[in-house]
Amino acid sequence: MSMRSSEVDGVDMVILPPVRDLGEGFEVRRALPSPHRRMVGPFIFFDQMGAVTFRGGEGLDVRPHPHIGLATITYLLDGEIMHRDSVGSVQPIRPGEVNWMTAGSGIVHSERTPDALRPAGSTLFGLQTWVALPTDKEEIDPAFVHHKASEIPTIDADGTKLTLIVGSSDGLRSPVKAYSDMVYADIVLIDGARYQLKAEHVERAVYVVEGSVEVAGQTGAFAAGELVVFKPGAEIVLKAKGAARLMLIGGEPFPEGRNIYWNFVSSSRDRIEQAKEDWRERRFAPVPDEQEFIPLPEEPKSVRYP
Repeated sequence: MSMRSSEVDGVDMVILPPVRDLGEGFEVRRALPSPHRRMVGPFIFFDQMGAVTFRGGEGLDVRPHPHIGLATITYLLDGEIMHRDSVGSVQPIRPGEVNWMTAGSGIVHSERTPDALRPAGSTLFGLQTWVALPTDKEEIDPAFVHHKASEIPTIDADGTKLTLIVGSSDGLRSPVKAYSDMVYADIVLIDGARYQLKAEHVERAVYVVEGSVEVAGQTGAFAAGELVVFKPGAEIVLKAKGAARLMLIGGEPFPEGRNIYWNFVSSSRDRIEQAKEDWRERRFAPVPDEQEFIPLPEEPKSVRYP
C-alpha cells in the first residue's frame, strides 16, 4: 500500500490502496487499515468490492466467519448479496440499501450471491466498511438491522446528490443507529458540480469510487481508487472533473487504541486472544443451515492502531 503527499491546502494525505485478489477473480481495494493512516474516526476497515462480473454458475461465496467488537456496514452500488448470520437474519441487500451488523460480543455471518442470480451470471460492486465500537459497547449483544433505500435521506441539488448512509451531515440524520459520532455518505456529482465538505466532524476522508475531483481553486486532482484524508477543521469545496462518485467517511476518534486481528477488533489484546480460541474451538453460535466456515488463519498479523 502506498501513500502520496499533497500540496492541496487542507489535505493531510492521499492513500493509494492496492488491489487484492480474494480468489476466483474477485478483487477488492483495501483503503483501511493502512500503515499510513489506520483509522478515520471510528472507521477501521474500508474495502471496495469489485466491480466484478460473474459468469453463469458462479458468484460470491464468503463462507461463515466471525466478528467481535465492531459493526459492519454493507452498501452496494450494483448487484445483490444474500446475508445470513448467527442471530437468524436472512436478508438480501441491493443497491442503496444499508445492512448494519453489530458484532459486539460475537457474531458469525456469510455473504453469497443469491441462488436465483447464479445461472445467468451477475455483477457486483459495493463497499464494505467496519466501525469500531466504543469501549462500553464492545461486548453488547450481536444484532442485525436492514434499511430500505427509501429510508435513507438524500439531498439532490445543483448537480450534487448526497445520500446519508449513517450519522449526520448537511442537516440530515440517518435512521441507521450508530454508537458513536460518525458520518458515512454517498456523493454523486455531475461534471463541474461542487460539494462543500463541512468541518462538523473531527476526522474526515473521501474515497473516490468513480471519476475524479479537485479542490476548487487549487491545482491537482484525486482519482478513482484514492482515499483522500483531510486535516481537522479544514473547510473544503470539492469539484467534479467529469462525473464523479465519492464516499465520505469520518467522525470522532476514540481516545483508546484498537487491536485488529483478522476479523476481530477490540481495545483489549486478551479479548482478541479469547476470540481466536473460541473460533478454533467452534464456540461461536453458527449460521443456521450452513455447514461451511472459514478457519482461523495460521499467522495473520496482529496490529494495534492508536
